[in-house]
Amino acid sequence: MKTPRCVTFALLCASLIPLHAQTTYTNFIRQVQLPTGVQWDASVSPKGEQSSPVPIALGGARFELWTVKNVPLTSYLLDTKFIGAFSPSANIVIRTEDPYALVPRTRADRPFFIDVTVNGLISGSNAPDSAKSVKLLRHVQSYGLGGIGDPIDRSQATLLTQASITQNAPQTLTYTVTSIPSQNLAKTAGEERFSVFSVADSMYPEAQLSSRYVQIWPMADASISGLTQGQKIRFTMPQVTLTFNDLYPSSDTYAQVYPGVARLGMNGKRVSTLVCNDSKPQSRVLILKDYDAVFDVDGTWTMEIVTVTPFGIERLSHVTFELDRTLRVNTMLTTRE
Repeated sequence: MKTPRCVTFALLCASLIPLHAQTTYTNFIRQVQLPTGVQWDASVSPKGEQSSPVPIALGGARFELWTVKNVPLTSYLLDTKFIGAFSPSANIVIRTEDPYALVPRTRADRPFFIDVTVNGLISGSNAPDSAKSVKLLRHVQSYGLGGIGDPIDRSQATLLTQASITQNAPQTLTYTVTSIPSQNLAKTAGEERFSVFSVADSMYPEAQLSSRYVQIWPMADASISGLTQGQKIRFTMPQVTLTFNDLYPSSDTYAQVYPGVARLGMNGKRVSTLVCNDSKPQSRVLILKDYDAVFDVDGTWTMEIVTVTPFGIERLSHVTFELDRTLRVNTMLTTRE
């Protein structure tokens, strides 16, 4: 049983990201008293602990961990916890194939995993309803075509599923792909939010015990214009335009050329490189010209666009053409007597 008192912030500070927080992020914890809604904010460092500014009210308090990116100014809600006199506790961890730690993220075609741990539940006819079970909610929210989720009103998210948890045991939920509504799964952008709420009874109102969300980004696509399949080129290579759409926030995308027809896994000569290390997908248009020197022999060549992400290496586009720069002179030799 917990009693209303001051608590430390150590349980929330563990979610901060030390690598960037000291230089480009400002961190604070917001304490919201329930049921009044009165709140206090307290700045925190990436590591350590400190006492809450006020005692917890009889109705409990919700603690929210926020980090604010300075340039551009962006706020991220990293975690929430509820503390009350009589309350179970819950923790949610979202795992993806992308090691990016600030906000869990993945691509629309990739799986993700939700680890939910609940403690403090009790049974028995004399136990209050708020101590017997909790609710696990799954919300989905689309950013729209080309959207990046900034700004976003999370109160507009759609409740997809709701389940009751009655046991103090960890569980893992596996999702093969996202369930964000979209007419084209490959271009889905949005977020899925997983939250654990207490059950309301005569003593306590419903309260959010923990909440985390995962961002879903679309699959990239690219095109090569200025070259056509099977084109025969004499002398000078034409100007080529490379168009990149929705490059994954952590990706190395490049155009390369190599002799012969298109083959997966080839290591060719790079003619363009675009490295993305951001929190949002990127789209770019690049122009290639005066790149003739990379072709050391005539014959069949392939140009392709390849992207490397946390999910592997993929070819986005390719074109095969014929290069013939040999100068042929036809002459006739005659004699006159």
